[in-house]
Amino acid sequence: MTRVLVPVAVLERESVSPGLISLLGTVDVTLLGYHVLPEQTPPDQARLQFEERATAALEDLSQEFRAAGGDADHRLVFTHDREQTIQRVAGEVGADAFAVSGPTGDVDRLLVSLSGDVDVDRVLSFVERLVGDRDIGVTLFLAAGAGTPDDAAADESERTAPDDADGARLEAAADRLREAGVEATTELAEGGSPFDALIDAAAGHDAIVMAERAPSFRSLVFGDEGERVAAASVGPVIVVRDAESDASAAGTSSEPGE
Repeated sequence: MTRVLVPVAVLERESVSPGLISLLGTVDVTLLGYHVLPEQTPPDQARLQFEERATAALEDLSQEFRAAGGDADHRLVFTHDREQTIQRVAGEVGADAFAVSGPTGDVDRLLVSLSGDVDVDRVLSFVERLVGDRDIGVTLFLAAGAGTPDDAAADESERTAPDDADGARLEAAADRLREAGVEATTELAEGGSPFDALIDAAAGHDAIVMAERAPSFRSLVFGDEGERVAAASVGPVIVVRDAESDASAAGTSSEPGE
């Protein structure tokens, strides 16, 4: 079963929009309630003080996800390193993707970025499972010549002009989704910043699906790039994990008292 990890700053009353909950109704969800502690505060002390309240909030949110159709469980972590903790938990629960929360209503159309050297098969498989038999359309997006789909440092001069291969790549991906019963269109961006092109293309879409790109797991999901995409698009972003992420997550360990 497909599983999506949804990190929530539970003690900061971070919410998950109803649209994102509904969108994830075809998959299983693990809610990761986290709270980042000051360096001098031991996790055991925070857990003793806040566990009951945080767990109640996570259970309420889990019930909303279950009502949307999928299964949902939750974990609670008090940590000094949010990124490392989320990476570790993602590996432990076998998450296929992460959700960066953002406001959205009913999801009628997804923007799916295939820019850069990403695992297209993995992304499309995830999208097929996410959409299921629902009436949700997909726009497949590709910034021609992009080093990364949201690399602000990649300026126009560093990009190559689109060629037939870019268009063929998009059309092949669209054909695959159509064969799976998903309504799909394509958009090929030419010139300019890949990040700006992605944000421009986000207009008219309710959520973005993009791929994780090695080796910038942390930066894509939690750092400047991923959060900029979520903030600039004013909506949720779902990042499909790379197959190598599990190996990376296996190398992390929990903090004492987590």
